[in-house]
Amino acid sequence: MKLLDTKGRLFGKISLLDLGAALIILVALVGIFFYPGTSGSVAQMGAVTKPIEVDVMVRGLTVADPQGLFNTLQNSETTNVIIRNQPYGKVGIKEVKLLPRSVAVPQPDGTVKSYPDPRPELGYTVDMLMTLTGDAQITSDGAVFGNSKVKVGTQIEVEGEFYNFFTSTVGVRVLEPAS
Repeated sequence: MKLLDTKGRLFGKISLLDLGAALIILVALVGIFFYPGTSGSVAQMGAVTKPIEVDVMVRGLTVADPQGLFNTLQNSETTNVIIRNQPYGKVGIKEVKLLPRSVAVPQPDGTVKSYPDPRPELGYTVDMLMTLTGDAQITSDGAVFGNSKVKVGTQIEVEGEFYNFFTSTVGVRVLEPAS
């Protein structure tokens, strides 16, 4: 019996291409399950953990009861956040401020004045500024919540029992730990 036949089969039974594909799959599975790599990210090496405050702005959130949502957030001590589709966990809610909805109205003398927006549909929208608190690793590249950097412009998803919405980061402050 020959080692390889005319059709490229080993001992006349197993194709060399099938054998090669099976070896590649086996090596990939061993690599995934037995050598998953180091835990944590490279950004965490040599990082210091400090408390931070993150200001996020909610604009034009449509809600059946805007005042009820505002009261729920204001009375909550914590909420869950998701950064770049990666769940971070619970963070503290330090402060929630309602922002006024206004419209710029040109005046006959050429100046512009701001007045409350009279549109009735705005009774179902809310604008807020929220200050979230938590511990983050401080690296030379900024604050890292979990494995996600948090900078001005980062979208953060805020989730609670009865709400889930996206916000935009407008400020990040690193605080000194309380002694």
